[in-house]
Amino acid sequence: MPEAKSGDTVKVHYTGILQDGTRFDSSHGREPLEFTLGEGQVISGFETAVEGMSVGGTKTVTLPAEEAYGPRRDELAHEVPRDAIPDDIELAGGMVLHAQGPDGQDLSFTVVDFDDQKVKIDGNHPLAGKDLTFELELMEVA
Repeated sequence: MPEAKSGDTVKVHYTGILQDGTRFDSSHGREPLEFTLGEGQVISGFETAVEGMSVGGTKTVTLPAEEAYGPRRDELAHEVPRDAIPDDIELAGGMVLHAQGPDGQDLSFTVVDFDDQKVKIDGNHPLAGKDLTFELELMEVA
């Protein structure tokens, strides 16, 4: 069987597990994840783990934070005035706010805490700074 290589479009079933054993995501019960190797569509360590697999093959890999969503960056956590958030948004802890950066890129911030005066937001990916384990099964290579 051919091995998955850069430029191939692959379909992968996966389960993502945190170091404490908590399952944070899985493709089981829905369509497998489809992406093209070498195009940076998924986190780098995930892509590297799939490369070289054969259809029907399985493996479990643990990715350090640097190969997953990167280290947690404290400078991405901010406190902003409450009036910087549109009045029609009903804030809740853990909700994700979306904004557009100065160069047009989409930004996401998680609401950490808030009161009538200020809102603490965090621009880190929720999995930043965490080592992640993935159970992988390569379903298709095209």
